[in-house]
Amino acid sequence: MPRRFCPEVVHSIARDGLQYFTTIDYGHFIERGNLNPPESMNQMHIRKSIFFFFLIGLFLQCKDVKKSNTVELEEAKQEPRVERPKVPSKLLKVLPQGIKAPEGMVWVAGGRFSQGAVEQDRMAMGHESPNFQVAVDGFFMDATEVTNAQFAKFVKETGYETVAERELDWGEMKKQLPAGTPKPHDSIMQPGSLTFKKTKNSVANLYDFSQWWKWTIGANWKHPNGPNSSIKGLDKHPVVHIAYEDALAYSVWAGRRLPTEAEWELAARGKNVNTIFTWGDDASSLAKHVNSWEGEFPVTNTKVDGFEARAPVKSYPANENGLYDMAGNVWEWTSDWYNTDYYKEVASHGSELHNPQGAPSAFNDRDLYAKEKVMKGGSFLCNASYCASYRISARMATSLDSSLEHLGFRTVVTVSMLEDQK
Repeated sequence: MPRRFCPEVVHSIARDGLQYFTTIDYGHFIERGNLNPPESMNQMHIRKSIFFFFLIGLFLQCKDVKKSNTVELEEAKQEPRVERPKVPSKLLKVLPQGIKAPEGMVWVAGGRFSQGAVEQDRMAMGHESPNFQVAVDGFFMDATEVTNAQFAKFVKETGYETVAERELDWGEMKKQLPAGTPKPHDSIMQPGSLTFKKTKNSVANLYDFSQWWKWTIGANWKHPNGPNSSIKGLDKHPVVHIAYEDALAYSVWAGRRLPTEAEWELAARGKNVNTIFTWGDDASSLAKHVNSWEGEFPVTNTKVDGFEARAPVKSYPANENGLYDMAGNVWEWTSDWYNTDYYKEVASHGSELHNPQGAPSAFNDRDLYAKEKVMKGGSFLCNASYCASYRISARMATSLDSSLEHLGFRTVVTVSMLEDQK
């Protein structure tokens, strides 16, 4: 299928008499408790318009909405968007006899915990609170993020083409744009993805992420830093530039699925049920546990943690569940829809949820047209000044067709799924 624009999130900006388009993805605003994103997309000013800068909100399944944003927001808030509490059944904690762990996966024992920000986390964002009680059955999870070697095997056997590799279809795109919108130059209308670039000088406005993200033609999982890069010798690196449907396709092929946010958080916590990080609350030991941005973001990375960009999986100690890189390295997809008010609405019911699947539909009060999923774990770009998302409860919203240099995934499989496969 061709990639599509959502016209409601496309802005035209002029430079040198030419029209370019920029999209805004609110899932990549500053992740810091004392900073608040702008209230509307119109408050954003993208200064870098020399390239066709798609910023994740692209290619959504959009509605032809005639109503005002205010009316639609009020109607959206009246719709039931979160699941109601379920009475927990018997919790599966211990791995049943006769069930063997699939290769490369570890058993995550079932348990009860408070999903969301812990009380002492001063960096927590509003959408991480209040926390609420959940009970999650045990499951198997990939010990590492899916690697280049694993994804290459999938592509070799299936011939799959990722979203970032697909052609852009102007005929489809213009149907969703205002009449008379000029077609961008053919040199711009090429498959690609978003890549990171360091800045030469300090950045005063960390809201303007166009200063360090660029649309790179030819960037995809095989060419993570652009067309002149490759994954040769990087078999053990996490695969990136993976859109949601790419992750789903791999999961189906492997006989697995993506984790829910609750499963992901249970797996990340281990026995640390009330800590900020996977290893405890001590932020001073960050470099020993996490591949993140050390130094001034996005200018200088001191590489105190040993790496400037993506690191091979298992470069840092595993958590108590035997899982690697549950903090930092690359972001990871979950199956949950992103819903601005999900935590507040679930917590208001006051009952424990059993195996919650997240909100039944997407809702972002800053972008009514977005269809976004929750991603977890943070990445090598996370820094305390910009994106402290190596915290367990940290979460961000990402549109379904987003692909970026710091976004990958890992899979899970349940006992019942394995039994069905026999």
